[in-house]
Amino acid sequence: MLATTTLQRVFLHKENGIEILLTDPGAGFAPEAVMTFYSATYPILTNAKIVGPEIKNDQIQYRFESTMGTKG
Repeated sequence: MLATTTLQRVFLHKENGIEILLTDPGAGFAPEAVMTFYSATYPILTNAKIVGPEIKNDQIQYRFESTMGTKG
């Protein structure tokens, strides 16, 4: 017998070399809206791009990657 499950959506953001797991604020949010939602807490997300989705560990993972370069 086949069983179906709904995979949890998670969003990953790396800050100072540490990967931060951001929970899904709501299934009705598009990934761009989630990034805007979290940009109040993590301002670097205003200049980030979305990578994914990728299915890992029974989760749908989206990654927010900063497009900002390093100075110097």
